[in-house]
Amino acid sequence: MARQLRVAIVINPVAGVGGTLERARRRAELAMTLLVAAQVEPDITITEGAGHAAELARGAVDRGARVVVAWGGDGTVNEVAASLVETPAALAVIPAGSGNGLARMLGMPANARRAIGRILNGADRLIDVGEIDGHLFVNVAGVGFDAQIARAFAAVGRARRGFLRYGAIVVSELRRYECGTYAVTLDPPGDTGPVSCRAFLLTFANGRQWGNGAIIAPGAELDDGVLDAVVVEDRGTAAVLRAIPRLFGGTIAAVPGVSTSRVRSAVVTGQGPLLYHADGEPHVGGSSLQVSIRPRTLRIRA
Repeated sequence: MARQLRVAIVINPVAGVGGTLERARRRAELAMTLLVAAQVEPDITITEGAGHAAELARGAVDRGARVVVAWGGDGTVNEVAASLVETPAALAVIPAGSGNGLARMLGMPANARRAIGRILNGADRLIDVGEIDGHLFVNVAGVGFDAQIARAFAAVGRARRGFLRYGAIVVSELRRYECGTYAVTLDPPGDTGPVSCRAFLLTFANGRQWGNGAIIAPGAELDDGVLDAVVVEDRGTAAVLRAIPRLFGGTIAAVPGVSTSRVRSAVVTGQGPLLYHADGEPHVGGSSLQVSIRPRTLRIRA
């Protein structure tokens, strides 16, 4: 007799706008109903704070789960994904956050019934995982303005999050943000070798977008063995505002002052401590950050 498939679902109760424990419990009940009806062995848990999703994902793998679903935002996806690297279990996503960058690239619906149906009938594939300063990321990491936004957004109460609040933070931070000067070494190197520049932001993209349809690396692929290193030079606030439609149109690479390189690794050096983010979660490092790719080390189901 074939062994019953075990699917774990890790639910973040505070993901997105107005998240509550009661809503998480309703989601858990729905997931239980759908999995049991599909004759799948359910393993459903609810997170209790930062870092708990990673712990729950590791526990699910130890109990034999072969698919672990992150039901939450980009931070939840990051924690679960990092725990599944180089394991037999596959990551799946039900988007419930403010940005949902990876889920959008995978075409995963926010409707739970549709998403679970796709997960149960989907196929696994191997994708790459990035690493910055020791932190794994599955979608996008960066230094500069996007890291500044990640820190400001993380400080906002969950009930006040959402796309409009995100936009308001971007406008507010643009008024005060000061670009940094960085030395960037890429492997393989670009046409001019190491780059020293005053940059608005430096993004290392495994996936294509930050979330909400903002496409920073239109050519990025999850399984090509490289990261797309995107450098946006300091061209002033007015130039940034003019480039926003290009960002949402997927044509940011055509904007003057924007360059993209496909790299296996990179070193970013600046005036430390350097603020950076990994999948939207802010961190502070030293004056030098190591960036690299781990090719095809994460199973994903979509």
